Amino acid sequence: MTLIVDSHEDIAWNALTFGRDYTFPVAATRLREAGTEIPTHNGQALLGWSEWLLGRVAVVFATLHAAPIRRQTGAWNSQCYVDSEQAHRLYWNQLEFYHRLVDEHPEKFRLVLNRGDLQAALSGWEGEDLAARRVGLVLLMEGADAVRDPAELPEWYEGGMRILGPAWTGTRYAGGTREPGPLTPDGRALLEVMADLGVILDLSHMAESGMLEASDRYPGPIIASHANCLALLPGYPYPERQMTDLAIRRLAEHEGVVGVVPYNRFLRAGWERPDGRTGITLDQVVAHIDHVCQLVGDVAHVGIGSDFDGGFGLDAVPEGLDSVADLRLIGASLGKHGFSQAEVEAVLSGNWLRLLRRALPET
Repeated sequence: MTLIVDSHEDIAWNALTFGRDYTFPVAATRLREAGTEIPTHNGQALLGWSEWLLGRVAVVFATLHAAPIRRQTGAWNSQCYVDSEQAHRLYWNQLEFYHRLVDEHPEKFRLVLNRGDLQAALSGWEGEDLAARRVGLVLLMEGADAVRDPAELPEWYEGGMRILGPAWTGTRYAGGTREPGPLTPDGRALLEVMADLGVILDLSHMAESGMLEASDRYPGPIIASHANCLALLPGYPYPERQMTDLAIRRLAEHEGVVGVVPYNRFLRAGWERPDGRTGITLDQVVAHIDHVCQLVGDVAHVGIGSDFDGGFGLDAVPEGLDSVADLRLIGASLGKHGFSQAEVEAVLSGNWLRLLRRALPET
């Protein structure tokens, strides 16, 4: 069975905000949170160890993420900062969380820092021994406010961060969702240090102008870990959150990959949470994948970036999905729409693995 690479999961944010323990299965988390306010804020959980195992989710891009205080939606959200110093502390706490997770559960997780780690994480999935399987974690910084100065970026790299997205909402480095704007002079300086280190650049959340300038300037590997196609979302209120056709083409020209998000708000224009799941299926997910393929002429530049548990849960994903274990069903839907088995495997994992093998250091 094909492996899955999921290019965006907010594991640390959930653990430190809601106390979610992802070594437990989804059902245990949902039962623990029943009757609390957590599902109101973040939906019913979609991530859990048993589901990663069942769904053959071999590699996850695991985020470091916090929000500026101006975007705090309630006192429940403890991962918010007032300035770069506080952002640094929150993000570093999340990085340390991942190190603890791996140290305390080496039978379940492995940090992926280089190509050797990636191969070691994948090798456990080759046989039938469930005990040999580890979820490989590639650390992704979402929003760069935690980097107080580009000169300190090597510390984050040494700590394990391998992917960096300059924006979430607007940061000192780039405009972002709800606060669109260009790449800033600080953002250009950040890209220079990133290139020296070999960090993967994540364009997600950047407005088109910032995406295009960054892709023109950046000589290293480029991705969009979790974004959908703006052309399929007419009237979307925050167009910078999705990717224009021009940005998608530019990403492909740089041998990048975009992770399509199976989130109803990103699949049907005008969807709101009270609308629920009815009428939104994996066909809409396939439509976004196919749109990328038609734009760039092949299947080599699109994957899955679920963003699961990233502010939404079970009530906000297409019919047919119950948890991360069901991401594999996207493959079956692709097959029904005429994608070959080789193309399905490319979307579910092959494209991301090709990029990681090129972008990660050898050792």
